[in-house]
Amino acid sequence: MTEFRPGGFQVLPVIVKNLLIINGLVFLAQTVLGNNSSFSIENYFALHDVRSIYFRPHQIVSYLFLHGSFFHLFFNMFALWMFGNVLENYWGPKKFLIFYLLCGIGAGLLHLGVLYFENNTILEALKAYPVEEQKEIFQNPNFLLNTATLGASGSVFGCLAAFGYLFPNSLIYLYFFLPIKAKWFVIIYAAMELFAGVRNSAGDEVAHWAHLGGALVGFLLVLYWNKTNRRKFY
Repeated sequence: MTEFRPGGFQVLPVIVKNLLIINGLVFLAQTVLGNNSSFSIENYFALHDVRSIYFRPHQIVSYLFLHGSFFHLFFNMFALWMFGNVLENYWGPKKFLIFYLLCGIGAGLLHLGVLYFENNTILEALKAYPVEEQKEIFQNPNFLLNTATLGASGSVFGCLAAFGYLFPNSLIYLYFFLPIKAKWFVIIYAAMELFAGVRNSAGDEVAHWAHLGGALVGFLLVLYWNKTNRRKFY
C-alpha cells in the first residue's frame, strides 16, 4: 500500500484531538506555574535519570506531555497531527492510543538506558568527594543527573516510522515545497539521529536516542501487526 484513501476520513480524529488539547493545557500550566523552589512541574513529571532524586516511575509516561518551549510544542504537535491523523484513521482510536503510548514508553526506556551509561563517569568521579558534599551535589537541581527530559518526540518518531512503513510512497513536502517519498524521509531522518546520537556533541540538548527508541518501537509494532500482510516495501 502506497496511498491512503479511507472512507470517512477525519481531519482531526478523537485521540489526536485530545492529545493536542492535553499537551496544550499542560504547556499552559508550565508557563503559568513555571519552575520555582517550592514546586516544579518538570521535577515531578519530566523524565530523569533513575538515580536522580527527582526520578519517579510515572515519569516514563508523563514526560510525553511536557515541552520545553512553544516551538518545541508546536513542531511536535504539527507532526502528531500530520502523521497521527492518518494512522488513527487507519487503525482506529484504541489501537492508535496504544501505539502512541508504547512508542513514548519505549523511547523513554532507551533514553534512560543511555543516560545510565553516560552518567556513570560523573558518578564515579563523585566518589572521591566527601559524603556530605556528595549529598549537596545530588540535591542541586542544576546537577547533570537532575537534568529533565521532556516532549512527545519519541511518540511522534514512532508515528513517522509507522507512516513510512505503511505508506512508503506517499509524498512528504519538506519546507512545504520539496517532495520526498515517506520511506526515504524516514531512513534519512533516522540516519541523521543515529549520527547525532553517536557523535554526542557538547551542548547538544536533543534526546536523539529517545527519538530513535520511539522510531524503533513504532517500526517493530507495525511490523508485528502487519506480519501476515505480505506488503512490499518499494
